[in-house]
Amino acid sequence: MPTPRRSQTERSQSTQAALITAARKLFADPGYAAVPADEIVRAAGVTRGALYHHFGDKQGLFRAVIEQIETEITEELKAFGQSVDDPWAAAIGALSHFLDVCLRPEVVRISLTDAISVLGWPAWRELENRYGLGLITEFLEGVAAEGRLVDGPIPELAQLVLSACAEAALMIAHAEDPEAAKEKSLAALVALLSGLAKDRV
Repeated sequence: MPTPRRSQTERSQSTQAALITAARKLFADPGYAAVPADEIVRAAGVTRGALYHHFGDKQGLFRAVIEQIETEITEELKAFGQSVDDPWAAAIGALSHFLDVCLRPEVVRISLTDAISVLGWPAWRELENRYGLGLITEFLEGVAAEGRLVDGPIPELAQLVLSACAEAALMIAHAEDPEAAKEKSLAALVALLSGLAKDRV
């Protein structure tokens, strides 16, 4: 029985997936600046024209890789939060897990190092806002719903918490001892966040 021919949409999706997979591996090691576009398309088994057609250029492909990583991290943290009944415990647990994620070499290289230089600080912050802000807002709203959050505007609190988390992530990524930096950053963030809870930890 002959294999059904794939549709144009399926072929496009397959090509995009191949490019993102190949680029993600190469952007993680040796890094964005060290890998030419020709090496990416060769690893993906597609033409250079396919890269330009689907992503515009290497930077566009890089952004797609970061979007994929950020989506995966957000889903991880969301799943963790949903697995814990207590909203405050869920928030602290998700925070700890996020900092663990910041120890992953792929995340350090792509999301916390090259992303800032390749996309620029404003674009990097926009990505962090888009993926992290909603999740932090949900956690704070969960604590507030139980009457355990101090009085304050949640959108502004969430933005400030996100900024603190982003700074902690960068500290970990560039520390001489990332594991030690992670533990110190977690302790510092918990100390800061405890001020938002009426029943402080």
